[in-house]
Amino acid sequence: MDQLKQHQQATWATGDFSKVGATQILPGELLCEFLPVYAGDRVLDVAAGSGNAALAAARRGCEVTAVDFVEALLERGRERAAAERLHVDFQFGETEELPFPDASFDVVLSTFGSMFAPNPARAAAEMARVCRSGGKIGMTAWTPDGLIGQTFALNAKYAPLPAGIEPPALWGVEEKARERFAPYTKEIRTERQRARFRGKSPEQWLEFMKKWFGPTIRTFEQLTPEKQEWLADDLIALMRSRNMADNGTLLAEAEYLQICVTRA
Repeated sequence: MDQLKQHQQATWATGDFSKVGATQILPGELLCEFLPVYAGDRVLDVAAGSGNAALAAARRGCEVTAVDFVEALLERGRERAAAERLHVDFQFGETEELPFPDASFDVVLSTFGSMFAPNPARAAAEMARVCRSGGKIGMTAWTPDGLIGQTFALNAKYAPLPAGIEPPALWGVEEKARERFAPYTKEIRTERQRARFRGKSPEQWLEFMKKWFGPTIRTFEQLTPEKQEWLADDLIALMRSRNMADNGTLLAEAEYLQICVTRA
């Protein structure tokens, strides 16, 4: 498991996820409204990346801490917060070993971050541990049948997940999310949402992901040139099948699940 975590850390440090995260600002804003968060709330953003959810909470007057295990992404978050003149405390930390005492926060958030923790039960337990009784845990996770869930499935077809590791998109299954949070839950609400991805073309979108998105970069690195071509063809075909644009560009929707847990 330690080796797997080191591999994950190296994967997310590859490329520059802040470039990808910048295309998906809206889910963090919507999650803060779905819970909702209130001015003065002590908020933790887990697996924060460059801080989309953390900044959304800070814009609402919350006292925000953000943790991630990639230092370069924390630095990008600090740059973004400084540019908006917002205060967010960006710290190094792992989803499964959060460096905070019990019940430290009123709200714990994670947008498309904690879903990648290799031990989902441990991730849920840690988010619950640092959230006070009556507080809220808010997550977003790509659904298995949605566009991004299907890209994960294609990647796994060519580069299978390690034995014993569940697909990250299982967090996007309502029943599975309820099951994982059940020991800590007073109430749980879920809602399906859609994010939009844009590009000059499906081909340009894939080149963007191959340049900046660590998991895509690492997947292609594992493959022979022939299999790289097969995977690229499959991913482009998937994007074309979901493309709603009628002008030669790319506009595709990706379903995700919003989760709001009221802590017992």
